[in-house]
Amino acid sequence: MQGKVVTVARDGTHRFSKTCQPSIRLIAGLGVEGDAHAGVTVQHRSRVRRDPTVPNLRQVHLIGAELLETLAAKGFALAPGDLGENVLTRGLDLLGLPEETVLHLGATARVRLTGLRNPCAQIESFRPGLLAEVLEHRADGSLRRKAGVMGVVETGGELRPGDPVGVELPPGPHRPLDRV
Repeated sequence: MQGKVVTVARDGTHRFSKTCQPSIRLIAGLGVEGDAHAGVTVQHRSRVRRDPTVPNLRQVHLIGAELLETLAAKGFALAPGDLGENVLTRGLDLLGLPEETVLHLGATARVRLTGLRNPCAQIESFRPGLLAEVLEHRADGSLRRKAGVMGVVETGGELRPGDPVGVELPPGPHRPLDRV
């Protein structure tokens, strides 16, 4: 499996959206250099209030460009970075990858997937109606989270649009990604 990086983004403050950049630097054990969510321990404000000592399993947020295209067809014009992702990819079924998958990004960076982004009310505040599109309620009562995946940086490196994204699956049996 191989995909590519479409855009990269970061934001030094805790805003919902991130600003696209010509490149970002991933730092092992921390996340995206200069991003508000970088850190060894949890950085998301709601989680910090609960327990600031919890390990940061949400250092990097990745979304497939295909999601933005699907949402655009439903009337949601979204630009890269609008949903707060650090890396927008193309050509990979990110949501279908198992827990512990390692993404090889660019020449050297490695990000281990930890789970699915759990969409929250901020998405609805950003665009009314969008939460229902990224949090699908299935007939059996379960939820399908479609707002991207989260990971931790195992090996750092520079990342730019156009860089390749390789997939290294973990040894089986595979566990599906769950919210993190």
